[in-house]
Amino acid sequence: MRVFTKTALAFAALTLCGAAAPALADDCGTVTIASMNWQSAEVLGALDQYILKHGYGCDAQLVAGDTVPTFASMVEKQQPDVVSEGWVGLLPDTLQKGIDGGKLVVMGKALLDDAQNGWFIPRYFADKHPEIKSIFDAMKHPELFPSPDDPSKGAVYNGPQGWGGTRVTAQLFKAYGGEKANFTLVDTGSAAGLDGSLVRAYERKQPWLGLYWSPTAILGKYDMVMLDFGVPHDAAEWKRCNTVATCEDPKPNAWPKDQVETVITADFAKRATPGVTEYLHKRTWDNATVNKVLAWMTDNQAPGEDGAKYFLKNNEPIWSKWVSQDAAEKIRQSL
Repeated sequence: MRVFTKTALAFAALTLCGAAAPALADDCGTVTIASMNWQSAEVLGALDQYILKHGYGCDAQLVAGDTVPTFASMVEKQQPDVVSEGWVGLLPDTLQKGIDGGKLVVMGKALLDDAQNGWFIPRYFADKHPEIKSIFDAMKHPELFPSPDDPSKGAVYNGPQGWGGTRVTAQLFKAYGGEKANFTLVDTGSAAGLDGSLVRAYERKQPWLGLYWSPTAILGKYDMVMLDFGVPHDAAEWKRCNTVATCEDPKPNAWPKDQVETVITADFAKRATPGVTEYLHKRTWDNATVNKVLAWMTDNQAPGEDGAKYFLKNNEPIWSKWVSQDAAEKIRQSL
């Protein structure tokens, strides 16, 4: 995506500016971090707060945030200083204008392997049926995915009305010939309904095929396999029809990954110490790691702060690569 072509240059400039600055790690000052209102962003914001506070001596503060108003505030008011997990693909024009206008700096990937929507099947089912690798393969076998309402038909479980992913799944269902293949698209009614259908099937070791995404607590607890789309992503076709509910002739298409980045304001980039900017540039984790943390948080009804401590206590080989040796020792002592 064009938003990120300047990331490396921007970070190089930050490094050079930081090297020339007299500030030391313990002169970090106040840092405001957006705590977004979904679980993975909540825990990553809390993780950044903990590491910047205990490792780099920052007065790190969490402030409530959400994608559109937070990025607008960063561009217009230069606050908050940091968005730990920014789903920048949702606002490509806003981000690009912010970067081009010298208001925002993209530090790097928050999610190493990006976020991914798709159609999933349980691992135990994939192992039993190695011939089912793609959506095309699944559509050949409605008998393997019997509908709860009509076992003579196959079932594809969809999300609730109003979700973008639900609309795309309905279009892909048409594109891959779901009805002609004797499948039915199941409206699960709510997020809880979708989760419940997956969990019930998994715990009973039954077949399941439907919409899901990563990172999520569900995929941290239940081992699922995303089916291949069988075709490369076609951006023009995706915009023309795969995302438009009224389009009658969608074509098979691969669901694009959502790039999830860490973004800071230009003002913070100028005053941040080199250690802080280096940490924010290096700090990234993969979906498998995030899924496990989210599953632990869900099972323990834990907030982001507890999730951050859980990660730090159990994943030192990962986070120790993000920070300086001095910061790592301070974090160890704090835990």
